[in-house]
Amino acid sequence: MTSADETPAHVGVFGLLGSGNLGNDGSLEAVLGYLRAEHPDAVVDALCGGPEAVTTRFGIPATRLHWNRAEYRTASRVGAIASKGLGKLVDVFRTAAWVRRHDVVIVPGMGVLEATLPLRPWGFPYSLFLLCASGRLLGTRVALVSVGAAEIRNRPTRALVRWSARLAAYRSYRDAQSRDAMRAMGVNVARDEVYPDLAFSLPTPQASAPSGTPGLVCVGVMDFHGGNDDRARAEEIYRRYLDGTIRFVRTLVEEGRPVRLLTGDQCDASVVAAILDAVDSPLVTAAEPASLADLMKEMAAADTVVAVRYHNLICALKTGTPVLALCYAAKSDALMTEMGLGAYCHPAREVDADRLLEQFRALEKHSAELRQTLTERNQAAARRLDHQFNSLTTAVFPAADHAPTSRKAP
Repeated sequence: MTSADETPAHVGVFGLLGSGNLGNDGSLEAVLGYLRAEHPDAVVDALCGGPEAVTTRFGIPATRLHWNRAEYRTASRVGAIASKGLGKLVDVFRTAAWVRRHDVVIVPGMGVLEATLPLRPWGFPYSLFLLCASGRLLGTRVALVSVGAAEIRNRPTRALVRWSARLAAYRSYRDAQSRDAMRAMGVNVARDEVYPDLAFSLPTPQASAPSGTPGLVCVGVMDFHGGNDDRARAEEIYRRYLDGTIRFVRTLVEEGRPVRLLTGDQCDASVVAAILDAVDSPLVTAAEPASLADLMKEMAAADTVVAVRYHNLICALKTGTPVLALCYAAKSDALMTEMGLGAYCHPAREVDADRLLEQFRALEKHSAELRQTLTERNQAAARRLDHQFNSLTTAVFPAADHAPTSRKAP
């Protein structure tokens, strides 16, 4: 609590939040829960991709991340290209002005130091660099909390990500390979810790008791076209992933199994539509989750989950539901191994429906013991995240920062 002669800490949260990605918003929800529990007097606002959605859902003021409203649209005309260029310059001053109003800025989870999905250096990597550079210049602590990282080949993106990490006042990673990736890219990680993904700190719905007979299967889908290095064969990757998933779902339906399709981002709706069109059966239904809590409720009611998106995997693991992962990046393999399900991974770029079904049947055969393993691993994850939040408080919320003299003038 803040005493009468102290000014509350001003805390900003930063990232592609409120933009339709449930995992990103789940990470924000976890950090807001921490702030409300440990720093209830903190004044919190956001610089983010979807400010209206963040304010509506989380009740905090929010500012648009980019001056140019068409930042993520492809620019082909001269005017649009010029507007994007101007926006990059304007964002230097907008970001610095926002950062200056805060004592601490938290980047909550997310894969902000990776490029496992298509990414341009002048997009989010540039925005993150502006944030971290502004923090260092203006004396505002920037904390990268339980973030994901991966070694990046593209030189401009690699440089921006490396310098962003170097300029941050605090870094922690959601798996050991993320820390290893930053070390390989030239960042000194000697003081950086590894903790579970922030979503593991969210409340967990009560799981349904297994019925003893084959029941509902949740299938988490993704509009997946590979990563930065797969652009030349993006359509081939997508087609193989979709065709394999359709074959898998069709086989389950032929066996009388109900299937529930789940998304993790707004862009995944087209994949759901394609599967429903190809497998015309009342046994196949689709949910429209608006949060990780919604996803967890769906998965808690299932016997088994098959999923692609990283946070869909987390939701299944957290509810203790056995899950088979279609892995598009090493982070998914690492997560599954950490939670004791390393044998149940399948490459998302090369989906083989026959092999997928074989792994699925093995997963269901060992369901009872896997549920027990997940119970134990989830308890360990919760303990580690408690330690993470204590460490974060010590690192970026020293008592002196709450004194009136620590606040910078707007």
